[in-house]
Order: sequence, then C-alpha cells, then structure tokens
Amino acid sequence: MISVTWSIFLVWTKIGLLLDMAPYSVSAKSCPSVCRCDVGFIYCNDRDLTSIPTGIPEDATTLFLQNNQINNAGIPSELKNLLRVERIYLYRNSLDEFPTNLPKYIKELHLQENNIRTITYDSLSKIPFLEELHLDDNSVSAVSIEDGAFRDNIYLRLLFLSRNHLSTIPWGLPKTIEELRLDDNRISTISELSLQDLTNLKRLVLDGNLLNNHGLGDKVFINLVNLTELSLVRNSLTAAPVNLPGTNLRKLYLQENHINRVPPNAFSYLRQLYRLDMSNNNLSNLPQGVFDDLDNITQLFLRNNPWHCGCTMKWVRDWLQSLPLKVNVRGLMCQAPEKVRGMAIKDLSADLFDCKDDSVISTVQITTAVPNTLYPAQGHWPISVTKQPDIKTPNLNKNYRTTASPVRKIITIFVKSVSTETIHISWKVALPMTALRLSWLKMGHSPAFGSITETIVTGDRSDYLLTALEPESPYRVCMVPMETSNIYLSDETPECIET
Repeated sequence: MISVTWSIFLVWTKIGLLLDMAPYSVSAKSCPSVCRCDVGFIYCNDRDLTSIPTGIPEDATTLFLQNNQINNAGIPSELKNLLRVERIYLYRNSLDEFPTNLPKYIKELHLQENNIRTITYDSLSKIPFLEELHLDDNSVSAVSIEDGAFRDNIYLRLLFLSRNHLSTIPWGLPKTIEELRLDDNRISTISELSLQDLTNLKRLVLDGNLLNNHGLGDKVFINLVNLTELSLVRNSLTAAPVNLPGTNLRKLYLQENHINRVPPNAFSYLRQLYRLDMSNNNLSNLPQGVFDDLDNITQLFLRNNPWHCGCTMKWVRDWLQSLPLKVNVRGLMCQAPEKVRGMAIKDLSADLFDCKDDSVISTVQITTAVPNTLYPAQGHWPISVTKQPDIKTPNLNKNYRTTASPVRKIITIFVKSVSTETIHISWKVALPMTALRLSWLKMGHSPAFGSITETIVTGDRSDYLLTALEPESPYRVCMVPMETSNIYLSDETPECIET
C-alpha cells in the first residue's frame, strides 16, 4: 500500500514539474504567428503591424520591426523582459516619441524615418548599455533634447542625427562618442563648449548646414584631439577653417562652400592629413607654402575653382613638379588669364606667369606665408612627427581584384541576404586592428555626395547589418583597415565584394 501511494506521489510530482517548465519551454521556442524566427533573429518587418507582437522568444537577440505602422502605444511593457536582445530595427514606423519599454541591454537601436520629436533622460536612462543610436530623418530639435538626456549612456559610440531640425549641436553628449553625424540640419553656429568634451570623437559630419566662418569660431575644433575625419561639405564658409586638431586628422572635406580664401595657417601642423578636398568653391589663388605641413598628403582635390594663373600662382607649379608620384592632385586647371585658360598649372612654362619682378613677388609671397596666431592641439606643441604609411580610401566604383599577399589576405568578407532590403555582412581579419571602415554603394552610382554610405566599426566586431537598401539592387561593399602604425598594413587596398 505504501509503495503504491509513493508511486502515485512521484507521478504527480513529475506532472507538476512538467507543468511548471511548460511556460518557459514555450516562450523559449515559440514564434509569433505574424513573424519568422531564425536562431535569435526575429523577422516581423513589412507586415503593416501597429504594435509589436507578443510571444517573442526569450533567446531573441535581434528584432526586425522596420516598415510597419508601430506607434508608441504599440510597444508592450513585456518587451523590456527580453534581456538577450542587442539590436532593434524600428525605422520607418509611426513613432512620435522616443520609445520606452526597450530591453535594458540593447546595444544598437535604429529609429530612422519616424517622427520622433523629443529625447528625454527617462527614456535613455533605461537603456544604459546603448552603443549605437540611429535617429536620422526625424523631427528632433535642439530644444526638444532634455538637458542631461545622455548622461547615463556612458557606452554610446555612434550617434546619427542627420536630417532633423537641429539649429545647434546638442549639449551634454557623452564623452565616449566616436562618430557623430549631424548633416542636413539647420546648424548655423557651433559654440566651443558644445564640442570641447568630445575628446574621443573620430568622425564628425556637418554637411548641408548653415555654417559660416563667424558661426564656427576660431577654436571650435581644437580639443578634438582624436578626430580623424571632418566633413563640412555644402555649408556657407568663405574661408578654410583654421586651428584644426593636427594630431590625428587624416581627412578634411570642404567642397561645395563659398570659399574664396585660404588663410596661410589653415593647414598648419596637419601632418597626418592625407586627403583634402576643396572642390566646387570660389578659389582663384593660394598663399605660398599653405601645404608645407601636409607631410602625408596623397589626395588633394581642387576641382571646379576659378583659378587665376598669374604670377602669385607660379609657386604652385613649382610645388606640383616637386611632388612624389604617390601624391594625386586634381583640379588645378587655369580659368584665367585667357591665354592659359584650360591649361593645367603644372604644365605652364615660366614665361606664361607674367612675373615682371621676381624679387618683389617673392618678398610678397614670403610675407603672406607668415602664420597668424596658431593654436596647436591640446597638449601638443608642434614637434617633429614621424610619417606613417599612407591610407587609401576605397573607390567603390572601381572593381578591385583581390591580390593575394605572399602569406594571407588581411580581410575576408561574407554576405548573407536577410530580406529584400537588408543584408548581413560578416568578416574575418588575419591581423588585430583597432577599427575598420565599412562602405557600401549601389552599383551603377557614381561616388558623388550622398551615394556612398560608410561607417566605422571597432576591431573587436565581426559583423554588421546593412539596412534600408533598395530592393533587388546590386551593391558593392568594401572594407579597409583604419590602421596606420601596423607595418603589415602598408598596402591598404580595400577588400570589396558585390552582392
């Protein structure tokens, strides 16, 4: 009798345990009926949803929710219980406020093409581990960002606020930010205080704003000692900016402004700069010696300027003829006087410059080359800097053929289609590196402004999702190491793949 009773007790105990485990078992393996689930990737995109479906598996790591009609009320509180989720794609929805109820450990959040107007501390403090925030194409203004909204986001590295309603750079951004995109806003002034703490910033894009030289100020960029790329395309500058941080700056884009003057000290101490573009401006001459400090320059683009090839430009011809073959200079074509119109400055003979008194001209040129007050990068007075290897920027319209090195390839790229507008890029690197440049371009497009999309990925990362691509269209994807001190990366031809 005792044995029978004991057996019955054991049976009911097992049944109870199974019932207790049932909810976990279902939640871990179930998938919402309107979605598709694949090993942590949950695809609920392009389904006309007005709310995020319930029943998402607990082992989910990436949520694809783009191209729906999800509003703020459609984000359930249960979503914050998905503690393994690291990436959420919510672009092209109907959000008008920064979403709440997001998983605490999310690292990458895509909210492009909504109508988000406000950013509050309350919403951001709940996701303190965020590393990448994409808020392009929303309605964010400077006054709609709460003071101190980002103060708990101490891991934020990338912030995209392109095509919003910003009139100034937001205050109180985290010091950890490495890439900041503010292109196509309404920014007309930048105070020195707004950028002074961003000492880790490597890439700053301010294209398509309302900036002039008065709105910039003389020392606005000087504390950005880790800046490698600065882009001020399509603004209202009339002179090249001065007092740029010279320690690490490698790329400077100034095209499509109204620049008619380059101060003699504009490029002083920029010894690491290898790419400078001042195309599509109003330059007619250059002060002698303006490029003297550009020890690493390999790409200088000066197209579509009204160059006047008088005697004050004779030094440019001499400088061009002294350059090594690795330096690529484009656009120095004479527009005046009429007798040399259409001729390359480099090819002009000395008599065509009409220099009547070389000694007087030489004295004037030397005088104009004396720099004004200079502000070296914080903590660095001008010293002798060892040249580093050149870095090549990928021409995404060129069909690179991978040249096998004697030992092994540095980067190997893999592509997997996720949806009609999303592809998963992964890669393996043969050598350790601090960062890589990832670029992609729709095939058939010229690399004009707006065609190439690119970002910086850290060296410890091995994959990236390209989203919002044009369906059924071929793309070329390229990667190049952002490493200048590794002797094994001296030939930095980008590794490319077509998909």
